[in-house]
Amino acid sequence: MPPPCMDLSIVIVHYKRPDRLLSCLGALEPELRPLASETVVIDNHSLDGAPELLAGRFPAAQVIVNSENLGYARAVNQGIRATTAPLVLVMNPDCEVMPNAIAALAAYLREHPGTAIAGPKILNPDGSLEYSARAFPDHLTFLFNRYSLLTRLFPNNPFSRRYLLTDWDHASVREVDWLSGACLMVRREAIDRVGPMDEAFFLFNEDVDWCRRMRLAGWAVTYVPEAVVVHHIGASKAKVDPRVIFERHRGMIHYFHKHHPAPPPVSMLADALIMFRAALMVAANALRLR
Repeated sequence: MPPPCMDLSIVIVHYKRPDRLLSCLGALEPELRPLASETVVIDNHSLDGAPELLAGRFPAAQVIVNSENLGYARAVNQGIRATTAPLVLVMNPDCEVMPNAIAALAAYLREHPGTAIAGPKILNPDGSLEYSARAFPDHLTFLFNRYSLLTRLFPNNPFSRRYLLTDWDHASVREVDWLSGACLMVRREAIDRVGPMDEAFFLFNEDVDWCRRMRLAGWAVTYVPEAVVVHHIGASKAKVDPRVIFERHRGMIHYFHKHHPAPPPVSMLADALIMFRAALMVAANALRLR
C-alpha cells in the first residue's frame, strides 16, 4: 500500500528541554487535526528521557535519536529527509503555536506559489514582539543585533533599526530578507531546488543563510502576522554554555565568508573582532551568579 499523502510535515529539533517539547506538541495537536500530517522529533543526544515521554504522550510522533549532538542544521535536514509533505514546518521546541497559526501559514503558501518560506509573528512570553523578521546583516550587525549592548543602550540607533526593521509595525504581510528559524513553514519544492540548511552552521545563522539562498534563487520569504507563535526563548539571565556563544560567532564568520568574501587581511581582522566579542561575552557570562 502506498504511503498516505501528507499535507504538512513538522520537524522539531529537541535538546534537553522535555517540558518545552511536550508543551510545543500539545499546542500543535489541535491545530493539526484538520490536516494529514506527520511529526518528526530529532533528539540531539539529550539523554533526558524524551523518547520515552513521547512514546507515552504523543505516540504518533516519529523520534530519531542521535548518538551525539549534530547541531541544529544537520538535525533539521535529518527531519526533512525523513518526511514527505509538500510543506514543512521547522520549529524549535520552545515555540507554542497560537490558534490558526498553522492554517494561516499553509494558506499563504498555497496562495503564493512563488514564496519559499513563510514565518509567523513571534511574541515573547510577556506579549512583546520578538523581532523575527529582519534585514540581511552587514558588517556592523554584530555590534547592533537584537542582543547587543549597543542596541540595548541605544535602541533607536539607525543600524539596529535597519537590521531589526523596528520602523515597521510588523502588523502587515511583508516580503523580508530573512526570518528567524525558530518557526518557519517551508515549501519542499524550494528545498529540493535550493538545498537544505547548510550543515557548516552548528547553531545560529543557518536561518539567515537559508533565506538568503532562497531569495538569490528567486523565491520570496514572507512574514505573515496572522499566524502567531509565542517563543519561550532559552536566553535569560541564566548562564549560557560557552560553546553556544562561540558557535554563534563562528556562524557569523562562516556567513560572511560565504556571502561577503573580502581580501584576506580584511577577513582576518573581521574574524578577530568577532571572536574577540565572543571571548568578552564568555567572560561576562562566567560572572553571572547562575
